[in-house]
Amino acid sequence: MRIRLAVLVSGRGSNLQAIMDAIGAGRLDASVEVVISDMPDAPALERARARGIPAVAVRRRDYSSRAEFETALADAAERARPDLIVLAGFMRLLGPAFLDRFPGRVINIHPSLLPAFPGLEAQRQALEYGVKFTGCTVHYVDYGMDSGTIIDQRVVAVMPGDDVDSLSARILEQEHDLLVEVIRRMGEAMSKAAGERPERPRAKQSAKGDARCGQEQA
Repeated sequence: MRIRLAVLVSGRGSNLQAIMDAIGAGRLDASVEVVISDMPDAPALERARARGIPAVAVRRRDYSSRAEFETALADAAERARPDLIVLAGFMRLLGPAFLDRFPGRVINIHPSLLPAFPGLEAQRQALEYGVKFTGCTVHYVDYGMDSGTIIDQRVVAVMPGDDVDSLSARILEQEHDLLVEVIRRMGEAMSKAAGERPERPRAKQSAKGDARCGQEQA
């Protein structure tokens, strides 16, 4: 089956572009049905429009409460009848008003080996802590800060002389590949479910270790 996606973004949309490119190249049996942003001027919206994909802006300031804002986001996503919702650089925490509408169907890409370095500026956190390895994680989204069940990860070495920009660029390359791969696997799992409620594919067992997922202190 072709997996239907709703993608939430806040910025430039390079992970969105990776998804669209994989679909266009025949490497991913999926369709991006809608792109939604909390930032009306997000370049990701223009990327979507250039591909003829509906692009919707839902601004937080237009709603009196977080719950009303999240309900509007959920309404915009639900109209596209998505099988899966992908947070691809969406820079807001989501709560029950959104997540309870799509149980087990919201994933996020994060630029660290979770559970290490959740939240903003994960690459800077990794450099300041002095790890030798970091990477990226795709995980299910729960009510916490990057705390949902891990689906898969990619490791990126921290090189001598790395700064935030150089490390971020190498992590981003892995994000693009990992996110497409996870969506592909989830689509396969949904196809096997054949007429049943889509199953959550089993998360890969991380070989990264314990509390800091194998990120070694220099």
